[in-house]
Amino acid sequence: MLNIKRDIHSISDFKRKTPDFLKQLKKTGKPVILTMNGRAEVVVQDAESYQNMLDLLEHARDIDAVREGLADVERGHTMSLDEFDKGMRRKHRTLKRK
Repeated sequence: MLNIKRDIHSISDFKRKTPDFLKQLKKTGKPVILTMNGRAEVVVQDAESYQNMLDLLEHARDIDAVREGLADVERGHTMSLDEFDKGMRRKHRTLKRK
């Protein structure tokens, strides 16, 4: 959850106190929003938290792809292995299967 007092700062404040902000980022794992002229401009996050976010996003996309595949099966949008094999060989112009 965003903490307005802790997580929103001016870019100038960030420049002056960069080491303190880096400690906070690593300690909390929470991003900091940096403002310019009172408007949000940049979000700064420690590398480990950012990587965790990317991993979660990839996982969510994988789950979404599985759900889409299951929905296709429920709608009957399937093909036999032989149909798939023929289509792939035709698309990639490979030799016929023995």
